Amino acid sequence: MTETSAGASPEGYDPLSRAHAHASAWLASLDSRDIPPTADAVEVAKRLGRDLPDGPTDPGEVVDLLAEACEPGLTAMPSGRFFGFVVGGTHPAALAADWLATAWDQNAGMRAVTPATTAVEDVVEAWVTDLLGLPPESAVGFVTGGTMANFTGLAAGREAVLSRVGWDVAERGLVGGPGVRVVVGEERHDSVDLVLRYLGLGAPEAVAADDQGRIDVTALRSALEDGDGRPTIVVLQAGNVHSGAFDSFPEAIALAHEHGAWVHVDGAFGLFAGASPRHRHLVEGYEAADSWATDAHKTLNVPYDCGVAIVRDRAALRAAMSMVGPYLMQDDTVGDPFEKVPELSRRARGVPVWAVLRTLGGSGVAALVDRLAGHAAAFAEAVVEIPGAEVLHDVVFTQVCVAFGEDARTLDVVSRMLKDGTAWTSGSVWHGRAVLRIAVSNWSTTEQDVERTLAALRAAVAESGS
Repeated sequence: MTETSAGASPEGYDPLSRAHAHASAWLASLDSRDIPPTADAVEVAKRLGRDLPDGPTDPGEVVDLLAEACEPGLTAMPSGRFFGFVVGGTHPAALAADWLATAWDQNAGMRAVTPATTAVEDVVEAWVTDLLGLPPESAVGFVTGGTMANFTGLAAGREAVLSRVGWDVAERGLVGGPGVRVVVGEERHDSVDLVLRYLGLGAPEAVAADDQGRIDVTALRSALEDGDGRPTIVVLQAGNVHSGAFDSFPEAIALAHEHGAWVHVDGAFGLFAGASPRHRHLVEGYEAADSWATDAHKTLNVPYDCGVAIVRDRAALRAAMSMVGPYLMQDDTVGDPFEKVPELSRRARGVPVWAVLRTLGGSGVAALVDRLAGHAAAFAEAVVEIPGAEVLHDVVFTQVCVAFGEDARTLDVVSRMLKDGTAWTSGSVWHGRAVLRIAVSNWSTTEQDVERTLAALRAAVAESGS
């Protein structure tokens, strides 16, 4: 092992110490800085310099330039007061572990080549299925995000339902085949439709949802009974993107299986309700499904680029995802990580997940879930006291959608909140009404963050009505 003097960086790696300093300064600024950026992309590009230099630049200077040019264009997404979209921050243990994963530079695809990162993912596979109460035989793959987690689960489902009717999609493709029918609730996340396009399955068949966004089981029953005999996949959701509502899994899954369908659960942020004794009732019965998807960047608060695909039938997943190459050192007995995801080459995404789970433990994950949901409940309780405010759904998990009378006023409140900068609360449209949407996903959000945001919201509403 090469030795260096005490406290010195290995030769050529001084940029790491500079990056650490800039990263530390950025993180330290989150509590006091405004959440929106202060420069747009054009300004940042100008600061970076659009012309490629003719010659080399010192790497340390490059890191300094990057950090200093980008700083005004950064949104304080890791802040405890960022409630736009459903994104978490990054837990300190996950951040440090992710830096290690980058430094190790392992292509985490093959067991024999990268045994360390494979072992980490083996451990996390067992931890995740146990924590969520999912079938222990399930395979867990680490993909880029929630969209690709849905892609992976639905690819396995496509493989399975076509195989059951004797159609080999790997050999024959989809043209001329029996087709696959995909039934969804009308309030599924749009990424489900996107994934179905990627998989060549076309637009899904949408059935009615109730006023909370949950799939209507009676409508699902009618759709399945009126089917034309094609292989079928049913997509359910754990956590509606607006209301946070969860589908009725026991009834819907039993009904789908009665009709021979594969059941996939899109649980981008809601799947981890299963890790909390207090909130597990929301996902009661989801363990009977065939595949599940979530995004570890959301509830678990690991860095971006870490979706989690879970599939009960390992053989179906392997058939959908795997390949064989004479140059690959494949493990034909246990299998390799690349056989569970769409990529051959990828970073060791399981490393930061391991770090968060090992740091928090089972009770800590449950406490995190409960804390996020508790903040959402606190928002809902306080918002209804604001004159003219209306919470449009039952707040059961981490999402809160609020209207302030007419759409124009709601949109004005959204705009005023972003201009104020104290917090980021996005606008959206739900059930035909403009809403201000609060999504609580960050591990670092405190009661003080909630109160600061509420104070800004009260001021924005008052100004809007004046």
